[in-house]
This record gives sequence, C-alpha cells and structure tokens, in this order.
Amino acid sequence: MFERFTQDARAVVTGAVAHCERAGGQRVDEAHLLLALLESEGGRAAFALAALGVAGRRDAIERDLAEARRRGGLTRADADALSGLGIDLTEIVSRVEEAHGEGALAATHGVVRRSGRRPFSRGAKDVLTRSLRAALAHGDRRIGDEHLLLALTARPGVPSEVLADHGVTYAGVQDLLWDGSGRAKAG
Repeated sequence: MFERFTQDARAVVTGAVAHCERAGGQRVDEAHLLLALLESEGGRAAFALAALGVAGRRDAIERDLAEARRRGGLTRADADALSGLGIDLTEIVSRVEEAHGEGALAATHGVVRRSGRRPFSRGAKDVLTRSLRAALAHGDRRIGDEHLLLALTARPGVPSEVLADHGVTYAGVQDLLWDGSGRAKAG
C-alpha cells in the first residue's frame, strides 16, 4: 500500500516512525501519526491544520496526548463511562503511579523486531487503511497526507478527541478540503 502514498504522506509515516523511536516506543501508534502530521509542511494536511487554527498549538496538543498516555490511553469518554460505573480513573492512575512510579500506565510493552523496525499498532494500521478508503471515496488514486488527517479525525480515540478539542474535526477537514461533490478544493 505504501507505493500509493504521495511524497507528503510518506513523509508523515516516516515522521511517525521517527517520533516513536525518539520516544522509545515499541509500536508506532496513532499519536505518532498525529505528531508527524503537525510537523508536516506544504501538504494539504498542513494547509488544513493551519486553516483550522492549529498552528502554534503543537505544545498544547503534545500535553493533551501525554495526559492521555498517563491515563493508559483512555479517552475522556472512557473515563466518563468508568465514572458512571463508580470507578474514579484519576484515583486509579494515582494509586498505580504511587505503587509503580509516574507514568506507569503510559509504559509501552513489546519488543522491536530484529530488523530494528518498529511495528505499527492496530490503531495506526487502521488509520492507514481508512486513509486508503478516504482517498478512494474522493476519487483519488494516491493517498495524500490529507487522507491521513481525515482518517485520524474519523477514528474514535485519543488523537481524534485531542484534535476535536483544538477545533479539528472530520467535518471541518472534509468541508475545508473537498467540495460537496467530493472533489478536491484548491489549497
């Protein structure tokens, strides 16, 4: 599938791998893809993120992602659901960190493959698959960084929640980059 990626989309994927390596992660996940998208320049995703007001918010987005990792990757919706069952996630995180150290729930598990390459998490693979579907739905033969952004916003989870908190939603990206017929707008 990687041969179908544009140069901008390939740069995002390789950037996600680099983020994972720098963070000492064992698997490339959706958050790594989001961080790489935030660094991208010149592509349609960078245009969309700037137009939707994310420029200058990278640090805040990184803090939000770090806080979610600290909660073991659970979204606020997950925390609310647990709260409805009488489970206080904040208390659980505090107790786990008391016993095992700060960030214990954020620890990554697994090993790097012998090839030295980090595998992609199930969620990251799903984003890549959804990006292909987004490209095909818009009549594009190649997968661009804009399709990766659209796929991230469409997939439930921490990255889409963080993006939505910063004003980037599936509908917003869709409206900004494609006209009503699904054709790409200039930009």
